[in-house]
Amino acid sequence: MSGGGNLNRVLVSVDGSEESMKALRWALNNLKLRSPTSDSTDAPSFIIFHVQSPPSIATGLNPGAIPFGGPSDIEVPAFTAAIEAHQERITRAVLDHALGICSQFNLGSQVRTHVVVGDPKEKICEAVQDLHADVLVMGSRAFGPIKRMFLGSVSNYCAHHAPCPVIIIKENDSVNKID
Repeated sequence: MSGGGNLNRVLVSVDGSEESMKALRWALNNLKLRSPTSDSTDAPSFIIFHVQSPPSIATGLNPGAIPFGGPSDIEVPAFTAAIEAHQERITRAVLDHALGICSQFNLGSQVRTHVVVGDPKEKICEAVQDLHADVLVMGSRAFGPIKRMFLGSVSNYCAHHAPCPVIIIKENDSVNKID
């Protein structure tokens, strides 16, 4: 794949883990984008993709019912706003880290970022389709069987459901360029 340069869009899913950043480095080292054409309106790109957890996932942290007989299903707006602000800071840190890695490769305008909110398994597969990605690159955290049973494997789900080839960089894979 490194010599062809036939890829128009490479979607790299990052979640802040070292495994996802390793997958990003692997993609930048080994995948080449198609040369842009003068008549093309959409330039080839590496898309750094991040899925932010919806605030409702953190509802387990909600302070709960208002004491002394208050309603039990009211959301506390300040609490929700604080969770959203915290998630925004996490997302910015993840993207800054990923863009720092990309800057070492002098790709300039060939790198874009895209952030969505939702379930990573579903949102990654949707993005592959919506953004017309030629390939999806992602890291694998190599959860053990117990964690995988409860949490599921995002990379396994995407390998079976994404409408494009999926490259999964495992924990022990080298990020060095393939010769």
